[in-house]
Amino acid sequence: MKKRTIYYDTETTGVRAGKDRIVELAAFEPSTGGDRTFCTFINPECPIPPEASAISGITDAMVEGAPLIQEALANFVEFCAGDVVLLAHNNDAFDKLFLESEFQRANLPIPQWLFVDSLKWARKYRADLPRHSLQVLREVYGIEANQAHRALDDCVVLYRVFSRMVDDLSIEQILDLLAQKTKILRMPFGKYAGKHLSEVPDSYIRWLSTNGALDKPEHTQLKDTLTALGKLS
Repeated sequence: MKKRTIYYDTETTGVRAGKDRIVELAAFEPSTGGDRTFCTFINPECPIPPEASAISGITDAMVEGAPLIQEALANFVEFCAGDVVLLAHNNDAFDKLFLESEFQRANLPIPQWLFVDSLKWARKYRADLPRHSLQVLREVYGIEANQAHRALDDCVVLYRVFSRMVDDLSIEQILDLLAQKTKILRMPFGKYAGKHLSEVPDSYIRWLSTNGALDKPEHTQLKDTLTALGKLS
């Protein structure tokens, strides 16, 4: 069965997982049968620092009557039931760390979810861009502005951005590519030498394949990467 991709985001009282807390948790699952959304404020049981409110717009008054972390996480687990992959921008260094910390604080077991960090993908496969923040990528792909640093809005923008970055790659292919240790990101030879692989015309790659250039042992990793990117069948 094909894995489902759920885009998620957190807003927090600060940047230190284990000390700071989640104040908003949101998720977005695109579906041909109708998009699904999840969004909740969370009462962190501590004051929200003014500098955090200045970024997210979330104040103490807004979370005063919100669910505590135990209830919010239980509802999130229910939303993310099944064979899913959770995807966030800067997931590995931020959102996932906060999730793990909050599950521990709530004394709840964290499900065995798979995770994808779209920031790592952007850095690996869009090395031509000087910066890779979500808002920079939004501008690169011509996606209209959203209410930045509010969790559900960022989830929807991330879905639209990431869909453009990966084209028609499946989530399984994306997981495989991120797991690869290869450093081949740019064309190593030929008329497009130095070009990022995503920028090399498919017609040129087909020509290389037809002429056997990609069958040489030294180009095995390149061929595997092009195949995973969907540029070779």
